[in-house]
Amino acid sequence: MTMNETINETTTQSMASAAIQRAEGRLQTLLPGIYRDRTGEVQPVSMRSAPLAFDVDGNVAWDRIWGSFCDLAMAGGPPHKGKLLEPGTPEQILAEPVRYAEVCDEIVRGIELATRLKAAPSSSPGWMRVQCSNHTMVEWLLRAITMENISVRLEEGAILLPAGPAFRVEKEIKNVITVIAKTTHYWSGHLIRLQQIGVANLFYQLDSEAPLLQPAWEAGAEIADARERIERALEDATGLCTANHGYANWIGLDCGTVRSAITIMRRLVASNILCRREETAIFLPLNPIVDPYGARLAHSVSELLARGA
Repeated sequence: MTMNETINETTTQSMASAAIQRAEGRLQTLLPGIYRDRTGEVQPVSMRSAPLAFDVDGNVAWDRIWGSFCDLAMAGGPPHKGKLLEPGTPEQILAEPVRYAEVCDEIVRGIELATRLKAAPSSSPGWMRVQCSNHTMVEWLLRAITMENISVRLEEGAILLPAGPAFRVEKEIKNVITVIAKTTHYWSGHLIRLQQIGVANLFYQLDSEAPLLQPAWEAGAEIADARERIERALEDATGLCTANHGYANWIGLDCGTVRSAITIMRRLVASNILCRREETAIFLPLNPIVDPYGARLAHSVSELLARGA
């Protein structure tokens, strides 16, 4: 190795180390206070699922079935779902409009009972709109729920959560209601007002550096065209292999171990890139509009993988 190559490698390592330290520091701002200085104790092991409880009319008592919640995936805990829960397709909804309306009604009822937030079906088929108290809460929930493996989008001061005619009360409907109950519990109950202000300031700083990188939900054919070149850019930059899966809006990257996947997922989210995990693979947003060649993804993952991941 020449002297110039040695200098360049040292500089690259130094920059990567600084990026990791910056991401880890920002992550501490995002986390509720109960996780300060104890994320090393958090394990990605799920609790036993809470059984459904019912009121005198036979309806699920969504406000009475949780005594506690698993640790946040943001803190290194288990994601609520092992695989991503996605919305029903327009074709599925058109085929079963009555059942879809019933699912939406139950999700609205559950969200309002469990969180006291207002919910309603979105104008976008397959999505439920949940109104939040402020923009910072919306942005924080987007990141936290993404890491729980429930599909979530932003819409003008609200988040969108998935719904579909095939959703069952004891499974998918419960998943949606549980994840919003869990994340709002941590946001409202464990992030004090001063911390929430710190989160707002962090989001402003992150957006001034680079906008939040999230899936391009409406990109259509552009996504298919961009996938191969972005996957290739990621593999070339990181030395990791892309993972086979059926998600239209995500690219999987196998990190080898669960702990490595958790580490890089959290660092990426703290660097304004949505990310989630399934077993040893992280899933990165496919957005050919904002990042057409995957340059930002490839650089960020490569930089944040260095040392200790």
